[in-house]
Amino acid sequence: MDTFADATAGELNSFRDEVRGWIQENFPASLREKIEEYYRTLPRYPEGADWKLWKDRVVQKGWGTPGWPVEYGGGGLSTEQARLLEREYLASGAFNPVEGFGTSMLGPTLLEYGNEQQKQMHLTRVSRGEVRWCQGYSEPGSGSDLASLRTKAEDEGDHYLINGQKIWTSGSRYADWCFCLVRTDQSRKQEGISFILIDMKSKGVDVRPIQLISGQWHFSEVFFTDVKVPKENLVGQLNKGWSIAKRLLQFERNTVTDNRFSVAGDVRPLSVVARDYVEIDASGQIANKDLRARIAKHMMDFRSLQLLQRRMLDETRDGRGPNESASVIKNAKARLTQEREELLIEIMGVQGLGWEGDEFSQIEKDTTRVFLFDKAMSIYSGTTEIQNNIIAKRTLGLLDHQ
Repeated sequence: MDTFADATAGELNSFRDEVRGWIQENFPASLREKIEEYYRTLPRYPEGADWKLWKDRVVQKGWGTPGWPVEYGGGGLSTEQARLLEREYLASGAFNPVEGFGTSMLGPTLLEYGNEQQKQMHLTRVSRGEVRWCQGYSEPGSGSDLASLRTKAEDEGDHYLINGQKIWTSGSRYADWCFCLVRTDQSRKQEGISFILIDMKSKGVDVRPIQLISGQWHFSEVFFTDVKVPKENLVGQLNKGWSIAKRLLQFERNTVTDNRFSVAGDVRPLSVVARDYVEIDASGQIANKDLRARIAKHMMDFRSLQLLQRRMLDETRDGRGPNESASVIKNAKARLTQEREELLIEIMGVQGLGWEGDEFSQIEKDTTRVFLFDKAMSIYSGTTEIQNNIIAKRTLGLLDHQ
């Protein structure tokens, strides 16, 4: 049984019943088998009456951003309640219809560093699913060494003039706004970076999509040429953006630790998927003992990851996170996700190599694409090597020795 510090088991059971009843009553029946379609569509939102109906109902309840304050469109729920709600979405086959970079990364960061005007303007619109955000961090030559970024913002009196280039910008084709790192002091490295919000419809913003090996166009290059940005879009203090950037990355790394591995493809437990593709013995078990053992070990490792995540969420609730433990979880999730996709392809055999054609189901084709896409998990949000450095220095207390 789950245990929580701030609520009794009876209170949470009562809330769980309320959530289940509400989802059962309000989640359109036509969407119950379309969760993969929803995640394939992101970062756009699907079109259609039932998709809109579900989003409107969730937004009215404040359950798109359940842990945010009510005054910013949130649900005002406790950490335990918000966590329970997200788990019930998944368990019921539903989904959070407003999730994205705005809810998972920018929102928590603005709650800490934004001024009241910025919170009122941006958080409420994120909570209502009205705007989509992208992240302007990496640049050509400034990926792992992010602090070497060169996109600059020059002070022009009542605005900043921004020139430079970002790359691997997820969702920028459809984004309305970008939270961006820019250089405002050329003489210093980390101490010369600022955190700024840019309207993607501004004159001088040019988005050029990049096709991936999976066939998707998830990333883009983004060019800024004499882009005017009002000074009120600066978050926090001038030249203090590096601290904000690190904090946001902790939130980002925390987002890859939810209760499901993939947002598309075959998302069922491996033990269930295997029954559709491999031999089952007389006792109802997977006949291949080696495969059965590897699936069991993988499922145990994932359960350990869930418990570690829960511990970190408890620390966040107490004001002690996200912290460097997010790097541990990010690395573990990347390894386990890639391991899962490889096991899926092995289990499916030839059916796990589908790209197009009627001989493959849509889930099988999606699984192939997810297998390829998730190879990037050990690179994005900070490479595995960078995370290992953070863990060594900030968690284990190890120092470089000459």
